[in-house]
Amino acid sequence: MWRANEKGVMEFAHGKEAWSLAEQAALACTCFVPDVEEEQVAGEERSCYDCRYRRWSVESFTCLGVPALQAAG
Repeated sequence: MWRANEKGVMEFAHGKEAWSLAEQAALACTCFVPDVEEEQVAGEERSCYDCRYRRWSVESFTCLGVPALQAAG
């Protein structure tokens, strides 16, 4: 679900429209923290798209919370 980008930061491999995969990733993540309500975009209760550690990129988003070892799974 994750790949390291050119800077070595973990990036979601499925882009900005993979709603169910972003929800699955957030449900499995031990680092998830909901962002402020104004920054939330997903309708699910828990989604990487709504995480405080998510930083939007051109194609997807990077995660500042997921350790590289957790991302390999």
